[in-house]
Amino acid sequence: MKTLTDLIDKLLQLLLIVLSTTIVACVTWQVFARYVLQSPSSVTEELARFLLIWIGLFGAAYAYRMGSHLGLDILTNRMKPVNKRAADLFSNLTVLFFAAYVMVLGGISLVALTMDPSQISASLEIKMGYIYSAVPISGGLISLFAIEKIYMRLTQPINTAEC
Repeated sequence: MKTLTDLIDKLLQLLLIVLSTTIVACVTWQVFARYVLQSPSSVTEELARFLLIWIGLFGAAYAYRMGSHLGLDILTNRMKPVNKRAADLFSNLTVLFFAAYVMVLGGISLVALTMDPSQISASLEIKMGYIYSAVPISGGLISLFAIEKIYMRLTQPINTAEC
């Protein structure tokens, strides 16, 4: 499982680099077209908005994998290792529940809702379901990463010397 998540991690890094580079290019073109050419581009404005959605969702999955999400550890830093482990397991189980139930199942419902009576974006004229597909995909990634963290935490021995 570790090799699979490491591969997904590398692909996620590459995807975020491509998305970030593309949004910078879009916004740069938008500013140039608006102020120099006096003709703003609605296509790049909409594309930048959609890219920001994808960067936010896939960036959240990547941040969770790296353990760099914002967190308050003032309470857990004072806990004994056994209690810290229980708090970490509870935290990761909560993330797993939210990602699987809200993001994956809710995201699939959202995609289906916007694909069936075909909701089309104004400028790019693509189905909004494709844009919203980032929700269940990133939820699936977060779920996978949560399962890995839970497994690693359960198989890791408790350091009883600190108890």
